[in-house]
Amino acid sequence: MHLARFPRLFLAHLPTPLERLDRLSAALGGPEIWIKRDDCTGMSTGGNKTRKLEFLMAEAQAEGADVVMTQGATQSNHARQTAAFAAKLGIDCHLLLENRTGSKNPDYNHNGNVLLDHLHGASSETRPGGVDMHAEMEAVAERYRAEGRRVYVIPGGGSNPTGALGYVDCAYELLGQANARGLVIDHLVTATGSAGTQAGLIAGLKAINARIPLLGFGVRAPKPKQEENVYQLALKTAEKLGCPGVVEREDVVADTEYVGEGYGIPREDTIEAIRLFAELEGILLDPVYSGKGAAGLIDYCRKGYFKEGERIVFLHTGGSAALFGYTQSLEADHDVID
Repeated sequence: MHLARFPRLFLAHLPTPLERLDRLSAALGGPEIWIKRDDCTGMSTGGNKTRKLEFLMAEAQAEGADVVMTQGATQSNHARQTAAFAAKLGIDCHLLLENRTGSKNPDYNHNGNVLLDHLHGASSETRPGGVDMHAEMEAVAERYRAEGRRVYVIPGGGSNPTGALGYVDCAYELLGQANARGLVIDHLVTATGSAGTQAGLIAGLKAINARIPLLGFGVRAPKPKQEENVYQLALKTAEKLGCPGVVEREDVVADTEYVGEGYGIPREDTIEAIRLFAELEGILLDPVYSGKGAAGLIDYCRKGYFKEGERIVFLHTGGSAALFGYTQSLEADHDVID
């Protein structure tokens, strides 16, 4: 598919590395694990939203926007990266942040991504968990429009067909890297939340007949809802690409057994995954997305769902800035020598 037909900003650090995780693979004693380092995309510590925002912010520029708006949870990686893009382009940025976890911890509410949002010059408002954030965002956008501002509204996670183009491009990039080194990928896995990353990957992989199965480890919604959200967005993305019909319902698989108590609340296996990646490979995960995705990956290896000799690629969606909002959850049980 010819992605050059769509407006795009070329600000991401691409291609992101594709690396073999030798020590983690040995520790799990099963398949050969690789990692696609989309934590290295650039723009305010990187993450998966950079790929989406290359297309979304190009569209905002094309429409003459002088303010961009988006919404997300308090420790939203998407909000942080949107603020960074806006700063780079000289466009105002306003964020609506939802306290989905109900946390009153000062680190959670003021450190990590929240600190970076404001360092990039974004303004923000907060909302309690459970409100209709789409409706809240539209109401605030109307307030800006009444002041004569040209507002470009980005959905949470940058997850619409325009944003998903970033992960169509990632599918092409990954397959090119695998072909160049003779790497047969048996499974591709990643965290899935607002659906754009998984939907874009599915549309891209199917459009080029890659025959690589993709598994999303959910971080919020129940399995039926998560899979339906991804499926519908993948269909729309394929249509935007000009290849309707390439995505089938069975292409969309999400396992939501690793969510735990809810979005943004790490389980014990989330913390274990963060520690394993940090201690064995020097790679930082986050407690919301990549940590839960990695917990699923590790459990699948231990249970033999991913078998010895198979090659598994874990797509790292970034988000390490959020670690600084979770200091209480992450306090290490290690000896400190004064």
